Amino acid sequence: MRIAIPKEIKPLEGRVALVPDAAAELVHAGHEVFLEKNAGQASGHTDDQYEKLGVKILPDAAAAYETGQMILKVKEPVGPELELLQAHHLLFSFLHLAALPELTRRLCEIGLTAVAFETVEDHGLPILTPMSNVAGRIAVQTGTHYLHAPSGGKGLLLGGLPGTRRGRVVIIGAGNAGGNAARLAAGMGCDVTVFDKQPEKLRHMMSLGSNVTALYPYREALNTAVAQADLLIGAVLIPGARAPHVVSREQVCNMQPGSVVVDIAVDQGGCVETTHPTSWNDPVYTECGISHFCVTNMPGAVPKTASSALSASLMPWVLRLADKNWRDDPVLRAAINIDSGKLVHPALI
Repeated sequence: MRIAIPKEIKPLEGRVALVPDAAAELVHAGHEVFLEKNAGQASGHTDDQYEKLGVKILPDAAAAYETGQMILKVKEPVGPELELLQAHHLLFSFLHLAALPELTRRLCEIGLTAVAFETVEDHGLPILTPMSNVAGRIAVQTGTHYLHAPSGGKGLLLGGLPGTRRGRVVIIGAGNAGGNAARLAAGMGCDVTVFDKQPEKLRHMMSLGSNVTALYPYREALNTAVAQADLLIGAVLIPGARAPHVVSREQVCNMQPGSVVVDIAVDQGGCVETTHPTSWNDPVYTECGISHFCVTNMPGAVPKTASSALSASLMPWVLRLADKNWRDDPVLRAAINIDSGKLVHPALI
């Protein structure tokens, strides 16, 4: 199969779908791999590194889309990329179509087949998981930054010091993203409260340390915790579906001015009512006196780390998808979002 990897054009998205060593595995398996010029540059990989391993370099996006049968990219197609996609393409990338009805409509009109990274389910979410791990950690790091007074925050050092209280971090959802956020916040010395409905996840969160409290999201418990939070992190996930609003506008407006909300679920519509998508070009806005960080491609900020992690998780699935009989694979078949222009995934219909 001819597999084309275009350069990402979403604002400050530095990831590349496959690092050179991963692309070489596809070449070794008998596939042709094409890379748009400089697609790996932001993640630290030169065109020469790819070429030495058998990857062919193409001059621009138009050439990549024209040449490829499978279009392998990180984020959903935007802007001019939609003009380059064709009906015969097999698109494999993060899509998050539940929150993007206009993109869904366009892809269906093109008539292509699209398999989403986030709907590949096999004993968990093998492709989404490493990016969720990254996003969870970035959520705490950025939240820490925006709590600083020069960034519009209340002027709080999250971990605290002798003679001061610990910063309060409240996390909604104890999956991969929420769990990584809790782990980092706990390690910083914060007072961490994590909400989840699954007892096993709550037990795991409690094991992170004596400064972590794990609770079922009862309405009153959530009200109290959100009102007291210095940093609120939303990390609710329903695979393939739009995230439900778990935190209301009223609850956000009851937070102390200068507090921070980071909604990791924003690429699936957001689990906090006051959130809407932002980009790394303009990542933060204020609502009810609360700073909201809602970038839809958080791992794009650390492309060297994120590209390596993504490649490792992608490789077995790209190899399976490149097989002419890939539709016989039940996992990949269930991960199809759009099939020859028809919306087919149950979470999207």
